Amino acid sequence: MAAPIAYSFADIVCSITGPGGSFTISEAGVADEGITIAMTDDKTSMVTGADGSWMHNLHAAKAGRVTIRLLKNSPLNRAMMDLYNYQQTSSAYTGQNVLVLSNPQWGEDHQCVGGAFVKLPDNVNAKDGGTMEWPMNFGAIDSKLGDGNLAL
Repeated sequence: MAAPIAYSFADIVCSITGPGGSFTISEAGVADEGITIAMTDDKTSMVTGADGSWMHNLHAAKAGRVTIRLLKNSPLNRAMMDLYNYQQTSSAYTGQNVLVLSNPQWGEDHQCVGGAFVKLPDNVNAKDGGTMEWPMNFGAIDSKLGDGNLAL
């Protein structure tokens, strides 16, 4: 199998849907640091016995955090803020976001469900505009990494 040749953020397709709105994230003003998907818990743990024996434990949790980093001047900050504000009006709207991130050229796919905003981004007004980081917790993240060798 030949090694994949290239990766480009331009191939990333990312969208969010939840009470109060639905929009594509990967189209305008995503910062160089991009979008991070990180699992919250370890998938396994291990317990060792006094005699040196061990036991592995497999955990069912799939929870994680997605952090979306946008340039300070990105119009998506307003869309994210509108979604955040709407969802804060009732607990009935919290924890229902769905985020899908894929790279069809690479074969990568991430399905994130049960999402809620963690907090508003820090809003720094300085010489340089910087970035706005939008952290969201998701109840379940299912990921498939691609290998860049898609059948065309």
